[in-house]
Amino acid sequence: MPAEFSAGARLEVRITPADVGKRVSVRRLTSVADGYPTFADTIGVLASWDAGVLRVTRRTGETVTIEESTLVAGKTVPAAPARRPGPSVPAVAAEELEEIAARAWPPLESERLGDWTLRAAGGFTRRANSVLVAGDPGVPAAEALRRVVAWYGERGLTPWLQVPDSSPYGPDLDAAGWTREAETVVRVAPLAPLTSLPDAGEAGAAAAAAGASEAGASGAAPASGAVRPGIRSPGLGPVRVAREIDARWLAAYHLTGGLAEAAVQVVTGGASVWFASVAAPGAEATPGAEATPGAEAAPGAEAGAGAVAIGRAVVDGRWALFGAVEVPAALRRRGLATAIMGALARQAYAEGATAAYLQVEADNTAARALYDRLGFTDHHTYCYRRPGA
Repeated sequence: MPAEFSAGARLEVRITPADVGKRVSVRRLTSVADGYPTFADTIGVLASWDAGVLRVTRRTGETVTIEESTLVAGKTVPAAPARRPGPSVPAVAAEELEEIAARAWPPLESERLGDWTLRAAGGFTRRANSVLVAGDPGVPAAEALRRVVAWYGERGLTPWLQVPDSSPYGPDLDAAGWTREAETVVRVAPLAPLTSLPDAGEAGAAAAAAGASEAGASGAAPASGAVRPGIRSPGLGPVRVAREIDARWLAAYHLTGGLAEAAVQVVTGGASVWFASVAAPGAEATPGAEATPGAEAAPGAEAGAGAVAIGRAVVDGRWALFGAVEVPAALRRRGLATAIMGALARQAYAEGATAAYLQVEADNTAARALYDRLGFTDHHTYCYRRPGA
């Protein structure tokens, strides 16, 4: 869309909604006084382009809202040099962050024992079928453990405890013979740098250039079921971020097993939940399609033919949980996990979140290395404990 201006420069808009997620340089018309136009230039990440409105996030985190009709020039530009994230993760105690995380993975039923929370979800994941040990149970430790065992026994479930390593009940559990399993690290990072992660076609580029999309009315989330424009990867579809979970996403989630119905209820729970996916050509997930409990992947979904790389984020105030980031073996090393994290981060930041957190098992060295590159640092650790034999 070329245009002529008094300065004699010939300008052209060379960006489209397909460039969402890329770093761009744009010029817009801000006013005309006495026949003389005034322009403003903005460089940053094109966070969204919806309904004729662009939102570009500068390196500082400021979001500039631009009416498409005012654009006079625009182009993509190289990613900004990677930088170390600043100290923008809010201070939070381990127990407080665990309470936030618990809201992002709600059980099907729960009961309070003093400050402890007993949770059950038909056996789907230890997290949703364990006691969140935080604070005082209101009774002596031995009595609390007896009640826990009885409560889970009534439901035919293993009596798991989720216990931060800072918990004062460690010695009591050791004395009672409760064994430690699944050591897990909770990691945190500033959210803003994640919004500028390179797309899947730029594997090997800097993993975390600065940039974000701002909270508030200018970053309002799309309506339920909407699919935001996403980043593309060679030979694959775009990263789709949607409210609804679909059968293909659920089939790609390895923890589901034979508990699909419980899985749907747990993974769709939380304050503001988003699902991201990337499908192979011809196998894109249908936007808004609801999951069918027990659904299986389409024939050929193995080995990348129709497999889906997936991820999930839950926004709860200033915190955004990232999880369920999975990429089939045949589709790895294409930057898909990074692309999914970036797409979810942009959505979370648009809703006002400023900090990211996730849970990763301590022995998952590959995942921990990825999160190291994305700027995550260790916050605290926890483990699951259950009665000995």
